[in-house]
Amino acid sequence: MSDLTQGADLTQGADLTQGAGLDRAVVVTRINDSLGEVLKRELEPGDDSPRLFDDLGLDSTSVLELLMRLEDELGIEFDTDSLEQRHFETVGTLADYVIEQA
Repeated sequence: MSDLTQGADLTQGADLTQGAGLDRAVVVTRINDSLGEVLKRELEPGDDSPRLFDDLGLDSTSVLELLMRLEDELGIEFDTDSLEQRHFETVGTLADYVIEQA
């Protein structure tokens, strides 16, 4: 880890792709924070169980906004060719996809 990232607060705008990889709990928190901003409501930071479409009411427009926010927040770029509906079942399945893409 470089001097610039050492001791960085991974929940506040740091590039999470630095170092040993992404921590799933941090990714879930970031997804919930971003979802809260997109959907204009508060979500439980560590809860990976909400279903994105059924429970939270995500739609195609909000999916795009969420992905753009996550790319900015986490410092990664998603391969849109690899995106599948199953990645958007729950916060947890999206977190697994994000970690896989990092």
